[in-house]
Amino acid sequence: MRTIPLLASLAFALAVLPAAARHDGHADHTAASGALAPLKAPEGARVFIISPANGETVGREVTVRFGAENVEIRPAGDLTPGSGHHHLLIDARELPPMDAPIPDDAHHRHFGKGQTETTLQLEPGTHTLQLDLGDARHMQFDPPVVSEVVTIQVE
Repeated sequence: MRTIPLLASLAFALAVLPAAARHDGHADHTAASGALAPLKAPEGARVFIISPANGETVGREVTVRFGAENVEIRPAGDLTPGSGHHHLLIDARELPPMDAPIPDDAHHRHFGKGQTETTLQLEPGTHTLQLDLGDARHMQFDPPVVSEVVTIQVE
């Protein structure tokens, strides 16, 4: 069966790739506990939601446009200093943990190709949106670079 070699390869990649994610002379990005250590946030980096506006009433299909200042938006895996990519938190009650990659689930959407907008299908009701800038490894920066929370009403 090919499952064992595939699992071994995956385990190796997960163990080695995070530590090799940067090649700027800082080889070890793991904390003493073995968890991934967050990278320092780009100086002055800021992310924000261009639209919809806080308090806006929208239809079930809503386009969300992302903004950024003092950081270059690049695809995930891109090691360019001063860069990152967007994650959109939808109805998330808190930020993800600092010592693990940002989850990829219904409340945390990844835009690892460097996208700067998306169209969501949301159920009627009140929803919250927040951007969270991730590094090449899908980790938050230290300190986290997040937008203000935008609350929208979906009809």
